Amino acid sequence: MKKKITLLTLCAMLFALCLPASAQQAPKMARIGFLIAGSPSSFSNNIEAFRQGLRELGYVEGKNITIEYRYAEGKLDLLPGLAAELVRLKVDIIVTQSTLDAYAARQSTSTIPIVMTASGDAVGTGLVASLARPGGNITGLTSLSRELSGKRLELLKEVVPRLSRVAVLWNAANPDKARDVEETQAQARTLGLELQSLEIRGPNDFDGAFQTATRKRAGALLTLADSLTITHQSRIVDLAAKSRLPAMHEQREFVEAGGLIAYGPSLLGLFRHVATYVDKILRGAKPADLPVEQPTQFELVINLKTAKNIGLTIPPELLVRATKVIK
Repeated sequence: MKKKITLLTLCAMLFALCLPASAQQAPKMARIGFLIAGSPSSFSNNIEAFRQGLRELGYVEGKNITIEYRYAEGKLDLLPGLAAELVRLKVDIIVTQSTLDAYAARQSTSTIPIVMTASGDAVGTGLVASLARPGGNITGLTSLSRELSGKRLELLKEVVPRLSRVAVLWNAANPDKARDVEETQAQARTLGLELQSLEIRGPNDFDGAFQTATRKRAGALLTLADSLTITHQSRIVDLAAKSRLPAMHEQREFVEAGGLIAYGPSLLGLFRHVATYVDKILRGAKPADLPVEQPTQFELVINLKTAKNIGLTIPPELLVRATKVIK
């Protein structure tokens, strides 16, 4: 009798082990919040790069991960409310596009991990204690936007050898960009260039800014990237062409839209790589212990069609160094 009971018990245990996974306790579905200052249309390719990065790590939307997207559409005053909304949803991680997004997220939570995709000066703005040891609930990637301003001005001088005055188009409603302008000003003095500030605060300011650049005889344009300029990149490119201004941009997307030249890290690469931070944190790593990474590979993209349209000849030695040339 005991042998029979033991056999029955063993069979029951084996049957339980063979039950389909759906009959057992379901694994937790990871929930990610993505806070973006820009618009869906401007960041669709970047978001797809993020999804690709997740898929490469085994995450499939609807199966083991869900993503809540919140877009401010360039209206920076909406960021705090959108961040608070993600906190109320109790997401596991908040991924942010830029420094301001990360700052808004940090104001809403000190416990939910925050991962930056392309921050500016994370240390200078107080988001992290240091790149090596962030210290709080924030980590991620930096775009080195400020540090590359000198290199971008040098490239402009190669394109326009007699360049003396450069107009800088930037969003004055974004406090993080003021730091970029200061660094760019310092680099311009080193290169013997005069910097002309073109402050914008909304879409209605673009026409006036370019009229000012023309009136003050700017020899070239440098666009500082943020949610406003990225959202309206096509308009900026068109106005630069009409003003016949050789324009330097931070991201290749501007050049693909018809801009002249861009130099900086690949935004698609940053969005794809940030998925590794999401993976590490979901597996138990703490943001405080994950160093903030700086890009090591950069793109130089040149549009020869645009150069021809504004009567500019790109030096052959610069074309040889280009990552991509659009003809």
